[in-house]
Amino acid sequence: MLDLNRLKALHAVAVYGSVGAAAEALMVTPSAVSQQLAKLERETGAPLLERNGRGVRLTDAAGLLADHAGRILALVETAEADFEALRGEVVGRLCIGAFPTAARGLMPGALRLLQKRHPDLQLQMMEREPARQIREVARGELDLALAQDWSNRPMAIPEGLSRETLLDDIADAALPAAHPLAGRPEIELADLSGERWVSSSPGTVCHDWLVHTLRAAELEPEISCMADEYPTQLALVAAGQGCAIIPRLGRDFLPDGVRIIPLRPRLSRRVYALWRADAARRPAIRAAVEALKAVAAERCD
Repeated sequence: MLDLNRLKALHAVAVYGSVGAAAEALMVTPSAVSQQLAKLERETGAPLLERNGRGVRLTDAAGLLADHAGRILALVETAEADFEALRGEVVGRLCIGAFPTAARGLMPGALRLLQKRHPDLQLQMMEREPARQIREVARGELDLALAQDWSNRPMAIPEGLSRETLLDDIADAALPAAHPLAGRPEIELADLSGERWVSSSPGTVCHDWLVHTLRAAELEPEISCMADEYPTQLALVAAGQGCAIIPRLGRDFLPDGVRIIPLRPRLSRRVYALWRADAARRPAIRAAVEALKAVAAERCD
């Protein structure tokens, strides 16, 4: 009989392309993955890996077995979810990913609430960028993820995933206190023509969104400073290094020297929970989503 853990190791190599990457995803050592594959080769009587330059690649037999392994692992997950649903107990292990501002602004309260309501649930949280989280949920590395996209730049969600909106996070302009527009009750993006901007790093969701949004308003962004954390961006705005657009979930601390001005029309990003449809019946998934919704509702009050 084929061992499920060995099939899981083979499937990870097929998905991630190397023994090292599979080991990182499974949170084990590369030698542990290699040992599982060696045992699986003995069980099947067929070679599974062959040299390919400095790396390895799957043989045809391994590719066939990896395809079956993917379907078997999906069935196992469905069976586990159905069994947990039948018992109706919020138990087991739940690994949750969250992008940085949600990890700071939503997850502490949600984890505390889950521990209070369901003390037998084992919780693990990992901070991740949104695009990475979607891949990891789809692959089964995360059970649940807090993802985001912007109202004017939605993110595609792969088939087989379910999601539920937690909140709409409004974004406002952050201006230096000495800025001529700092006393306005609200402004339009066009009012900020010719300004320098503080942004996150190129290639991140928020940087790409800012560039897209400014160009849609016929503003060519001159980005003077780049920092991925919103508190750093706000500190740079306070120092007079440019303007920024900051979601309200990212404004736990507002330094002196910054004025927050609402934008017209409103800009917002959607924050939502994301999980595999096969695991939807797990009571732990539903409990986590309900806890996140409760915390998000408090943030919106």
